[in-house]
Order: sequence, then structure tokens, then C-alpha cells
Amino acid sequence: MIPLVTHTPRLMLLAASRALLTAELHKPQYFPVLLGAALPADWPPGQYDREAMHYFLEQLTDGGRTAAGWFGWYALHKATAEAPRTLIGAGGFMGPPDAAGVVEIGYSIAADWRGQGLAQELVAGLVQQAADTGMVRHLIAHTDADNLASQQVLLRNGFARGVPVSDGRLRFERPVEPTPAA
Repeated sequence: MIPLVTHTPRLMLLAASRALLTAELHKPQYFPVLLGAALPADWPPGQYDREAMHYFLEQLTDGGRTAAGWFGWYALHKATAEAPRTLIGAGGFMGPPDAAGVVEIGYSIAADWRGQGLAQELVAGLVQQAADTGMVRHLIAHTDADNLASQQVLLRNGFARGVPVSDGRLRFERPVEPTPAA
């Protein structure tokens, strides 16, 4: 079973569920209550849009329990004495690994939370999550050629620039070493 919550120093990463995605899409007033977090004003961020939400919900519905943890993840900034727990971004995998153990990741951070190293921390959490499954051998990610900040996030997380893809985006990739069993 894949863990559905993981922690980084400042973030709690929570795997999307059918209940959370349904609320996010159809009952947005209940979404922050179910999530247990405040929402940023510009939610949803970047490429995490309604189309992505629908895709993740469809995959979780079709795949049942085996799909849990292989699609969307919410990035929640941990509560502090000064601020409540807040949803600051989303990321995740585009599905379970293929036969060769390859998985694609993606991520977006809400505008007010950018420039604080949180995207780098989110990606590091996703890399660790992939390693912890023991099933992933290689990660890939794509970013627009003009998105230098995203490219730096990937490079700082051990990704190397691969070949450009036909739509003009840049491909990044990195090997994943499974986490040794305790």
C-alpha cells in the first residue's frame, strides 16, 4: 500500500482522494473544510486546472484503491503560531509507473507562495514518495522553455535536461533509487 501522506520540513503532502476532488470540483465551499486548510486567493494555480482535477478524479474512480497516490497530491504549508495550515500548491504523478518503472511528475505553486523554495520542497517530496514505493526507477517532468524557475526547481532536485519534445517544452529526467527497507 502506498502511503497517502508524506512530510517535508515545511509541507505536508496529501494524496488526492475522490472525496477531495469531488468537493474541489463541485462543492468548493466544502473543499477547505475537508482539506483542513485555508485556500489561497488564486486557487487553483498554474497548470493544475479543472481539466487536471477531472482527469485525476476519473483515474481514481476507474482505478479504485490501486490508483490512490498515483495522481494528484495537495501541498499544504504546515500550521505555525502565525498562520493556519494553508494549501499552497498541487503536484503529483501522471499515473502509476509503466513496465520500466517510469513515472511523470508535475507541480504548480499558488502565486503568493512562489519564490520561497516551496516548489523545490514539493518536488523533493514527490521524488521521495516515488522512491518509497519501490516501484519507480525513473522520473520525467516537462516544463515550458521560458519557465526558468521551474527548470531550476527540477535541476536542484537532481533532474537533468533531456531532449526537447515536439511541442516546444523541455523534458527533464532523473533516476530514482528505491528507499531501502527498514
